[in-house]
Amino acid sequence: MTAEYEYDLLVIGSGPAGQAAAIQAAKLGKRVGMVERRKVLGGVSVNLGTLPSKTFREAVLSLRRSTVQRALQAAGADPIRLTMPMLLERVQSVLEDEQRLVRESLLRNDVQVFHGFASFLDPHTISIDSPTGDRQVTTAFTLLACGTRPVIPEGCPDQSNEEHPCVITSDNVSSLTVIPKTMIVVGGGVIGIEYASFFAELGTKVTLVERSDRPISFMDHETIEEMIHELRTHDMIFRCNETVSRIAVAEDNAARVVIELASGKRMAGDIALMCAGRQGCTEGLHLECAGIEADKRGRLNVNAEYRTANESIFAAGDLIGFPALSATSAAQGRIAACHMFGEPVAPMGDDYPLGIYAIPELSSAGASEQKLTADKVPYEIGIARYTEIARGKIAATKRGFLKLIFHRETKQLLGVHILGTNATELVHVGQAVLRLKGGLDFFLSNVFNYPTYAECYKVAALNAANNLRNNALLGS
Repeated sequence: MTAEYEYDLLVIGSGPAGQAAAIQAAKLGKRVGMVERRKVLGGVSVNLGTLPSKTFREAVLSLRRSTVQRALQAAGADPIRLTMPMLLERVQSVLEDEQRLVRESLLRNDVQVFHGFASFLDPHTISIDSPTGDRQVTTAFTLLACGTRPVIPEGCPDQSNEEHPCVITSDNVSSLTVIPKTMIVVGGGVIGIEYASFFAELGTKVTLVERSDRPISFMDHETIEEMIHELRTHDMIFRCNETVSRIAVAEDNAARVVIELASGKRMAGDIALMCAGRQGCTEGLHLECAGIEADKRGRLNVNAEYRTANESIFAAGDLIGFPALSATSAAQGRIAACHMFGEPVAPMGDDYPLGIYAIPELSSAGASEQKLTADKVPYEIGIARYTEIARGKIAATKRGFLKLIFHRETKQLLGVHILGTNATELVHVGQAVLRLKGGLDFFLSNVFNYPTYAECYKVAALNAANNLRNNALLGS
């Protein structure tokens, strides 16, 4: 790399994509800088999105199912009433630890961190507007990993206005001081379904409004139907194929929000949680000075190397759209850094796992039934339910299943879909088999620890083998 630039790589944003790119470039011996607009590192993933929501989930589960709570219930006494401060205390502790780990990791790899707002002066010159003093830096390559923010529907009361504390987004759930009795969640994507399930588990009466015919519709439909059935046992209401036409604060009660749907339905709740998509944080970057532009949602188009329209500028993470997961963002950032500096690297591929940390959690890798049906691929499925497995009986698990999809002729594994305890951990067994082009024989011959949830793989494979055999007999 020529010495005409101060940095070989300047990363804008310190989320998973930015961290991975910066550290990868540093490992290659490059001079790396990073600009983060917040006072703390970690991006949306650590501070507002992935980590807070997953920690909140664990706090909900652990506090509701603690030994003390069970003992009180067994004695016929009232359980301890959970509060938002109790739940959020654990969240804050985890966030602080992770922020420290991110900073130590970057410093250990000699990544110079600037706190401030970055903007392009030209493709190789970045202005940093910082509280400690403005400066300009030059860089051979730039990685945009600025993340996203929630989209606020038009006409929605400003959630930052103290007069309307009943309208919030996933970025400020921590502003709640009490557990609401009723909640309307607008948007049934990953974030919406996760928080809807958390509060339903806490006893909040939740109504979820989703414009598609089902939440998180990109996942396997049967798995989603099973999840919906489970959430309805918590009295959760689903309003699918619906769009919001108006959101307002109740005129007779400033502590209630009223939502009107295009279909004419009207509902009120203590809290409206807006999860109707996210917008790329590209405002103020002056992308035009670098010869690139974002779409109307603030997202950037990139090629297979994560390179934008400008050869020296790359983008990764939520800023480039689906799948917008912390794990995939980190992989994209690392791959982008390798391409910048000519380091051989394999593509991420399509068999990465999707993890939805709802209650119950669900995860998948590979193709869904609806995708295979649309592509006219012949397949057979095998299913194992947690209630069939010794580990499920030990844990008194009443919900959960694992589904494997095999090619009907080659018996190669095409997809794995799991709902229930440890789904996001279990999926990696199936993911590995997918990546290695394995199939039915592996699961039938492999030994799984007993008793474990992983034994579901063996049972599901046996079920698939039976189905294949029966279908073969029918065909003959």
